[in-house]
Amino acid sequence: MGCGCGGGNAGQGGCGGQKPPVEVVVDAPAVQEVTPESRPTADEPEADDAEEAESAPVLIASSEQEWPRIRINDVSLAPEAIALELQYHPAESREEAVYLAARALVIRELLQQRIAELGLPLLAAPGESEEEAATRLLIEREVTLPDCDEESCRRYYESNRGRFFTAPLLAVRHILLECPPEDAEARSLAREEAERVLAQLREDGGRFAELALRHSGCPSKVQGGALGQISKGQTVPEFERQLFKLPAGLASQPIESRYGWHLVSVDQRLDGRELPYEVVAGSIRAQLQQGVWQKAVAQYLHTLIGAADIVGIQLQGAESPLLQ
Repeated sequence: MGCGCGGGNAGQGGCGGQKPPVEVVVDAPAVQEVTPESRPTADEPEADDAEEAESAPVLIASSEQEWPRIRINDVSLAPEAIALELQYHPAESREEAVYLAARALVIRELLQQRIAELGLPLLAAPGESEEEAATRLLIEREVTLPDCDEESCRRYYESNRGRFFTAPLLAVRHILLECPPEDAEARSLAREEAERVLAQLREDGGRFAELALRHSGCPSKVQGGALGQISKGQTVPEFERQLFKLPAGLASQPIESRYGWHLVSVDQRLDGRELPYEVVAGSIRAQLQQGVWQKAVAQYLHTLIGAADIVGIQLQGAESPLLQ
C-alpha cells in the first residue's frame, strides 16, 4: 500500500434509477422556420382536433414524454437539437437538464440571428469554428469592455495581500508506521510502535536513516526517509495540515494519516514570501478583466433576450457557454 506522502522516487512517489434512452435524429436541423398559421374564413370549416392541438399554447414540457415547443423570433427549436444538447447539461432531474439545454440553444440562436442581421464575415482563426469566430467578432463589435485601470488593480492587491505569497517549502524526512485506516487495533499498535521509535530518535537523532530503513513502510526508507522538498498540494490533506504547522527539527508527536503514523523531522523550512505588486500586477489585471468581460457579456445577452420574441421558455438569467 503506497503511503501517499510524496516520498520515494526523488520525492515523486510514496505518501502522496435510469431513464430510457432518447432516440436522436442526428441530421435534424437545430431550428426550423415557422410558417405563419392561416385562419379559416367564414366559408372554410373549423380546424379539426389535431390542428387545435398544434395551435395550443407553447409551453415548457411537463413530462418525460414531451419536449419543449420553443420559438425564437418565429424560428422553432427542434426537439432533436434539445436531445443532442442534453449531454452537455448534467442535472439532478431530466426536467432541469431539458431546461438548461433549451436555454443554451435559445441563446445560441439569438446570437446567430444577430450575426446574420449584421452580416458579419466568417473568418475563423486556427482551431476555431466559423460559428465561434462569428460569435467572437459579434462580441468584439457590440460589447464595450472597459479596461481595468491601475488604481483598480492596486486596490485589489491591497485588499487581498494574503493571497500573494510564494508557496512555503519544507525539506522533510519521515518514518511511516503503516497500518490500514479501518483497523482500529492495528492503528493502536502502530501508534505504540511509533512512540517507541520516537523515543529512540529523541535519544539519538543521528539514527533516523537506520530506523527508517528498519521500520518505515514508505519507499523513501531507502533514502533515509527523505521526501525532498515538499510544497502544499503534494501530500494527502490530513498529513499536509499538520506538516506545515511544524517548526524545524524533530516533531514531538507522531502525525496520523490514512496510511498510518508518521515520525517527521523538518530539516529545513522556507516560509512563503509576500510577492510585490509589480510581480503580480499582470495576473491581477487579467483576473479583473475577465470579471468585467463576463458582466458585460451577460448584460449584452440580457439585451438580446429582452428585444426578442421568445415563446415557450422563461429565461432565468443569461448564463451561457460564453460565460464559462
